Amino acid sequence: MKIRNLIALFIVVFAISGVHAQAKKYNIHTVAFYNFENLFDTINDPKIIDEEWLPGGAQNWTSKKYHQKLENLAHVLSEIGTSGNPNAPTLIGGAEIENRGVLEDLIKQPKMLANDYGIVHFDSPDKRGIDVALLYQKKHFKPTSYINIPLIIYKKQEAKVTKKEKDEETDDKVAEDNTSERVFTRDQLLVTGFLDGEEVNIIVNHWPSRAGGEKKSSPFREAAGALNRKIIDSLVKINPNAKIITMGDLNDGSYNRSVKVALGAKLKKTELKAPGDIYNPFEQMAKEGNATLFYRDAGDIFDQIMVSEPLTRSDYTSFRYWKAGIWNPPYLIQTTGQYKGYPLRHSMNDVGFSDHFPVYIYLIKQMN
Repeated sequence: MKIRNLIALFIVVFAISGVHAQAKKYNIHTVAFYNFENLFDTINDPKIIDEEWLPGGAQNWTSKKYHQKLENLAHVLSEIGTSGNPNAPTLIGGAEIENRGVLEDLIKQPKMLANDYGIVHFDSPDKRGIDVALLYQKKHFKPTSYINIPLIIYKKQEAKVTKKEKDEETDDKVAEDNTSERVFTRDQLLVTGFLDGEEVNIIVNHWPSRAGGEKKSSPFREAAGALNRKIIDSLVKINPNAKIITMGDLNDGSYNRSVKVALGAKLKKTELKAPGDIYNPFEQMAKEGNATLFYRDAGDIFDQIMVSEPLTRSDYTSFRYWKAGIWNPPYLIQTTGQYKGYPLRHSMNDVGFSDHFPVYIYLIKQMN
């Protein structure tokens, strides 16, 4: 009889624990990254190579198409991650942005206005004029500092390859300085600020392209990974428990040397031993066959969001990483033709979205 009573008591205790667990409430924020794929206005900028995206240029870009592109992007950005959080992303990293002006046009779109986004942007030395930027909801995130950190690379760093290995097409062309042989590419954007009162550091990336082939251009991206590592180490030196999010279009998969060796990203949380160690949830997704873009019918995840060890800890008294995803609803997917299943991108006849799917993570914190 006593045993039965004891069993009954355990059942009640576990039932009460379950009710309390279900009653817990969390503050949740979505952090997203999206390659906007050639977000150019229709105004000629003599300082950059933008002729392709002018009226009468190779893309036959018009004001009507530009505004449709803005509307399309706003549609996507307002919905990223809403399967797990009804609110639009609090932080959005973006790439392939011509200038601040196109971002100002973007955040004025009806689907973006209600969230009152601020902008952190710098013009980068990329000859095509494409930059990275961070959009943030002003009511939740307060930037305290931001800086663009240049990636200095030179043509002499290229690996030697065969003609077959070199033959790889890309829309993201590399511009070189014929006098110094410097390869001009995007800066890495570092933004520090307070997310609902907690300090968070965000690095937004768009690493060098695979123009000329993956192997030949790999040293450039390895240099980008090393720069990312240097930035992270500097942040941890200032604050050993720094919460760091590094995200972007890396033009490499999670398994490539730039990510695994130069940056040192880890597949599993259990591999993290120090605050500066980086967890990459997208590596497991890649192993499972997921993709954010496709090339010659092969998918890969070039768009990644990674977090430092303090964001992976098991208590939720502070903001922690919860889970990650690729945002690919049906309207973002090509449904017919040769590129069926690919991201629905821009063509000469139609204004699509991007040749990449956006990615996101959730940060959560238990509410008192």
